Amino acid sequence: MAKNQNQGARTTLEEVNESLTSAAQRIEDNKKYINWALIAIAVLALLAIGYIYGIHNPNKEKAKEQIGNADIELLQGDEENALKDYEKVAAEFSNKTGERAHLNAAILLYQKGEYEKAVKHLEDYSAEGNLIGPASKSLLGDCYVNLKKLDKAMSAYDQAISMANGNELYAPAFMIKKATVLHEQKKYAEEAAIYQEIKDKYMLYAQQYRFDVDKYLERANALAGK
Repeated sequence: MAKNQNQGARTTLEEVNESLTSAAQRIEDNKKYINWALIAIAVLALLAIGYIYGIHNPNKEKAKEQIGNADIELLQGDEENALKDYEKVAAEFSNKTGERAHLNAAILLYQKGEYEKAVKHLEDYSAEGNLIGPASKSLLGDCYVNLKKLDKAMSAYDQAISMANGNELYAPAFMIKKATVLHEQKKYAEEAAIYQEIKDKYMLYAQQYRFDVDKYLERANALAGK
């Protein structure tokens, strides 16, 4: 019975993930700027210039070249070598390219069913941005569901919902995932509350993706004794 319940949870998550596929394949370019303190010390200025032109930029270009090779391998269907190269870039670089490598590696590892390894990459990934950030937290939650660590999955989905900030595509998708976990935990009243919120705020999502929110709301209320 438990096995069937876990399988049901995975199936529901996979259905919800269909609406997030395009987002999982793109990395948002988050623009950040470093504000340097206005300290007029020539030595520090020289050190900064030396770093930018002597270390930072060459590393940035090297990282882009390596991840570009991984991207080509992935497009050609060579997922094994692409994964190896993404993991190599992630281990070697701590810049934005390294961040993207962590996320791409996590996606491929998830698809292979190597959830523990995927979690490690996601933990090293800085979840930022209005789209990719919450999607990465959702993927982390999916990993934890498959690892049967439901409390951690709940935490990840809560972060995803918060970061989605009412996005009409993402927020309800993550809410459905959270409701699925609540159902597995037999927290039916909390599950029903989520479906009610989806019905009140995100019916357009339910209609577009043919998600029968009334059916799941009725089931949760019945199990909650309402």
